Amino acid sequence: MIIGIPKEIKNNENRVALTPAGAKELIKRGHSVYVQHTAGEGSGFPDSEYEAAGARILPTIEATYEIAEMIIKVKEPIESEYKLIKENQLLFTYFHFASYEPLTKAMVASKAVCLAYETVEKADRSLPLLIPMSEVAGRMAIQKGANYLEKPLKGRGILLGGVPGVLPAKVLILGGGIVGTQAAWMAAGLGADVTIMDVSLPRMRYLADVMPANVKTMMSNEYNVRKLIKDHDLIVGAVLIPGAKAPHLITRDMLKEMRPGTVLVDVAVDQGGCIETCRPTTHENPTYIIDDVVHYCVANMPGAVPYTSTLALTNATLPYAMQLADKGWKKAAQENPDLVPGLNVINGEIVYEAVAQAFNMPYTPVDKYLA
Repeated sequence: MIIGIPKEIKNNENRVALTPAGAKELIKRGHSVYVQHTAGEGSGFPDSEYEAAGARILPTIEATYEIAEMIIKVKEPIESEYKLIKENQLLFTYFHFASYEPLTKAMVASKAVCLAYETVEKADRSLPLLIPMSEVAGRMAIQKGANYLEKPLKGRGILLGGVPGVLPAKVLILGGGIVGTQAAWMAAGLGADVTIMDVSLPRMRYLADVMPANVKTMMSNEYNVRKLIKDHDLIVGAVLIPGAKAPHLITRDMLKEMRPGTVLVDVAVDQGGCIETCRPTTHENPTYIIDDVVHYCVANMPGAVPYTSTLALTNATLPYAMQLADKGWKKAAQENPDLVPGLNVINGEIVYEAVAQAFNMPYTPVDKYLA
């Protein structure tokens, strides 16, 4: 198979979808890998390393899309890329369709095959291609939140871990999944007073067992959320419903109950956000303020640490990329059920029900293509 690796062009996105080591593994299996010029530089991988691995360098993004049977990316295509995508071309990347209707309609119109990292799902309901970036984003949520709590950045002026004789900051984490767990570990390690909210009692029992003493668990409901936001300094949105929009656990009116300088970090912004007032921001302009509450809603947080993120992502995606390249998307999905829920759009039809429901668009069961 001919595989194309375009340079990411989303704002301040420095990750690349495949490392030179990953390219070598695909080439050893008889596939051709074409990498756009400087695609890996932001992650610390120059063109020369890809060439040494056997990949070929192409000068433009247009040339990369034109030659490839499978495009492997990190972030969803943006508007300038829509016209480059061909019918029957396989796109393997993060899409987060349910949060952006124009992208969904563009991919339907392209008649490409869109296989989304974020909805590839194992039998135990885990999301193997979302986990590595969720781990990075969860840890970064605390790193960034601690920074924006500083007074020059309009925060409350509180040190996350406090000092002897001064209480630490209070951190509220909405969601006890991968993002929430990683955020809790980071915040706890810095000495903060941490509360994780979730709707699953088994998950909270697990977290109560493994977390240090400065992490507490609490059932997530509107009453409890309203109670806790009044005196918490950093609130992290870490809610995920695979392939669907996240519910709004913090609504517009709740901001008035928070103290000035409270910081909100909504990691769920890729899926529409679990904080009503959150809208996607960029690394270039990461925050805005509503009712004296700082909002940090960068949609590609792991892009700020591209070396770590690229290695972590390739570790997870490469085994699936090899299956897709060796067998083609249809046979790979027939033989590996993990890939089936990853299929979101095929040849002009939406085959992932939550995406169709998000925009009231027609839904076609994926079995039509795999039977």
